[in-house]
Order: sequence, then structure tokens, then C-alpha cells
Amino acid sequence: MCAHVLVAEDDVNQADLIRRYLEHEGHFVRVVHDGRAVVEEHHRERPDLVVLDVMMPVMSGLEACRTLRAESDVAVLMLTARSTEEDLLTGLDLGADDYVTKPYSPRELMARVRTLLRRSRRDSEGRDRVLRAGPVAVDPSRHAVRVDGAPVECTPAEFQLLAALAAQPGRVLTRAQLLEYIHGMSRFITERTIDVHVKNLRKKLEPDPRRPVRLVTVYGVGYKLVGTGHGTSPG
Repeated sequence: MCAHVLVAEDDVNQADLIRRYLEHEGHFVRVVHDGRAVVEEHHRERPDLVVLDVMMPVMSGLEACRTLRAESDVAVLMLTARSTEEDLLTGLDLGADDYVTKPYSPRELMARVRTLLRRSRRDSEGRDRVLRAGPVAVDPSRHAVRVDGAPVECTPAEFQLLAALAAQPGRVLTRAQLLEYIHGMSRFITERTIDVHVKNLRKKLEPDPRRPVRLVTVYGVGYKLVGTGHGTSPG
């Protein structure tokens, strides 16, 4: 699974270690050392995956993620030394698809890279059926989402979550089930991650995100995508 990976890490030694592990797995790798450079390199090269450190000079990784997400659905894996849940969720709120906290094992990092790349590739290959739930249409083969016919940009993780719900409109999926769809098993990921993705999706899917009628909450259980576009829960 050869891919083009952009690594943004201001620690030169750490960046070189990540580069060597990625190249050993057959990937083409570019390395930059500040947030502005990762945005500029993304404009030039359009990588398949960005490995993005949070703490960088010139432009922070969080701001770089915000900029990338405004213009692209490229998969973003964030590296952070911050250990509190709120700090970690901030990156997901900005559109990151996964994160690894420092210190980490390079083998674990490579496993997370493989998971993201497999998921991105699976989304873009071999599935022609458009999933529909009321006004929401999810096209896995084109990695496209439309609401009332208008295109909607989603991050890879948001897309995976929405596709899981759209494949079974009206069925309630628990947070744990949704975590399996978008992240697999990881001790670093909590069920609050799903709440962050749902909040971001509602901004894109709902007429009024504060009173959702499409992606609705079933209290004490999880979430469902309502096929009619009318929900019974205010979320």
C-alpha cells in the first residue's frame, strides 16, 4: 500500500525516524518542519496522508490542520505531547482523523498510518452503491456526500461515520460501534471522539445544528441517521 505521506515535525531527529519507518514500509515521504510549510507542501503535492505535530513554529499544527481541512479531505494523523482529553479533542474538532500521544512507539504509529490509509483506500475503491437516508446521500466510491443535492465536504473520519449510519438508516449505533467503524480498537481513543465528529457533521447536515432532525441522539444508546429527515430527539 504505497502512499505519499507528508510529515510535519519540528524535531529533526524525530522527523527522520518517522521518515525512515515510513520509507521502510514503501511510502514516498516528504518532511517539513513548520506549520506553514506543511500547508504549502500540501498545495504542491496533494499527499494521501499528513502526519502532523501539534507544537510547531511559524504556524501550529492545530492551525495547519484547520487550514488543510478548509480545502481538502486529506487524512490527518496528529502527534501531540498533550495528554488531557480536551486538548486531544481539539484536534479532532478541527478535522483531524486520528492522533497519537507522545511518547509513542514507532510501530504503533505505523499501525495507525496503515489503518488510515486502508480506510481512505477502502472508501475510494470498489463500492458503487449510493447510500441514502432522506436528504442525505453518501457515495462511497467517490467519497462524496450531498444534502438536498448540494455537495458537503467531510473529513475521512466523518465520512466513515456517516457512511456507517447511512448504510442502516433508522438503526441506532452505539458510540462503541461507531468507534470500531472509524478508528478500530485503540486505548487512546474515547467515546467522546464520536460526539465531536457528530457535532461537526451536524453543522454540515442539519438545517439547525442545535435542533438536529437528521443525525439524532437516542439517549443512553447512541446515534442514528433518520431516513425521513425528521427526528424525535432534539439531540
